[in-house]
Amino acid sequence: MRRLGTGIGWRPEIADAVERMPGIDWVEAVAENVCPGHLPDSLLRLRERGVTVIPHGVSLGLGDAERPDAGRLAALAERAEALGSPLVTEHIAFVRAGGPLTASPRLEAGHLLPVPRTRDALDVLCENVRIAQDALPVPLAVENIAALIAWPGDEMTEGQFLYELADRTGVRLLIDVANLHTNHVNRGEDPAKALAELPLEAIAYVHVAGGFERDGVWHDSHAHPVPRPVLDILTDLASRVSPPGVLLERDENFPAPAELERELGTIRGAVEAGEREGALARASATTGEHDTTETETETETETGTGIGSGTGTGTRTRTGTGTGTVDESAPATAEPAPTALGEATRQRLGLAQAALLSALVAGTPVPEGFDRVRLGVQARALAAKRADVVAKVAPELPLILGSGYRTAFIAYAQGHPMHGGYRQDALDFAEETLLGGRLTEGRARRELRRWWLDRSGPAPRPKSRLGQVGRVGRTLIRR
Repeated sequence: MRRLGTGIGWRPEIADAVERMPGIDWVEAVAENVCPGHLPDSLLRLRERGVTVIPHGVSLGLGDAERPDAGRLAALAERAEALGSPLVTEHIAFVRAGGPLTASPRLEAGHLLPVPRTRDALDVLCENVRIAQDALPVPLAVENIAALIAWPGDEMTEGQFLYELADRTGVRLLIDVANLHTNHVNRGEDPAKALAELPLEAIAYVHVAGGFERDGVWHDSHAHPVPRPVLDILTDLASRVSPPGVLLERDENFPAPAELERELGTIRGAVEAGEREGALARASATTGEHDTTETETETETETGTGIGSGTGTGTRTRTGTGTGTVDESAPATAEPAPTALGEATRQRLGLAQAALLSALVAGTPVPEGFDRVRLGVQARALAAKRADVVAKVAPELPLILGSGYRTAFIAYAQGHPMHGGYRQDALDFAEETLLGGRLTEGRARRELRRWWLDRSGPAPRPKSRLGQVGRVGRTLIRR
């Protein structure tokens, strides 16, 4: 795997600071926030300096029950080519459910949700990854995600699930050590066990990020300093394998550039500490193995004297070692060709995902086996995430509504699932706010009405409440 070095997540808010930071070997940009025909000047300058840029997708939905959307794959491929990237990355997550596969309304999560660690989910994920690999011009790496909830009936640990995925598809892994910590706090999973089960040779690079704990739940916020437990997991990983690249993620609450540089230095130190530990452990193991081999050889020579062919030693040829090394001259077993996945498998997974997502974003009953309290935490987190992202794609809304924006949006989100992406979500929120009478006449209502009219087109949008009431609805908003 190509060596990347130390990197940081490129965000417009810190673009200038990233350009000036010493020791930045590469950056990662959110793929959906980059327009191939109009790359940000900062990214262009970084590329001219030889800094690698990797697009990191967040909306493909490789863990969805349905096959990956061809348009989304084409867009991801276009960004990889525009940035001259050596690979692209995405997540092991589902982000939407419903639709024709389950004969139910199509819903979007607006964020990453965990897939069940079952054979059905693994089969679907493997086929979706292969479809993506065929459509992309560069290799694909997929990331383990942080989870607030756990599926009932998991059949594999996270390490086993990732191992089988990599083994069956050849996909690279983006290991987020902060997410391993999140799953340790929220789901009781052992990070060391997960690392021990991973195919370490498949690691493309590593994510490091901060978060916070509230009421016994760890939130992977990407808005706080990297805590010591996450750095310890990074050190453990680096003791097992030298990671090709390590990247600091920060999405909110950006500190001063000097603080980011200190965090990067701490991350480098954690990797170096792990590499030293690993080197010492391997040296110790080699010494012990050498001593053991000498003893075994002496024993075999003594017991073999005068027996057999008359060579006088009876020494046997050994084809392996105590470390599990095998004879590479032996013929490799051919990997069986993947069989076509039946639609019944996708439908079973789709029904389970639709039931969970509907409970989270539409208030339907909690599916059997899930923790109701934890699902409530996840539902509130999804609504808050929607509010944050809509505020970024439509920054005028928080300015117009002031301190009441977040409360108003979260109240709206609890009864209005997202259907068409964040920009559509912003329009729908403004429309509902105006028609629902939540704003009395005044400056905020006038500005919100003007904002909505400027972006909703010359005629009411199809399939919207205003489209259904036609001119009457538009007249109401113009008042």
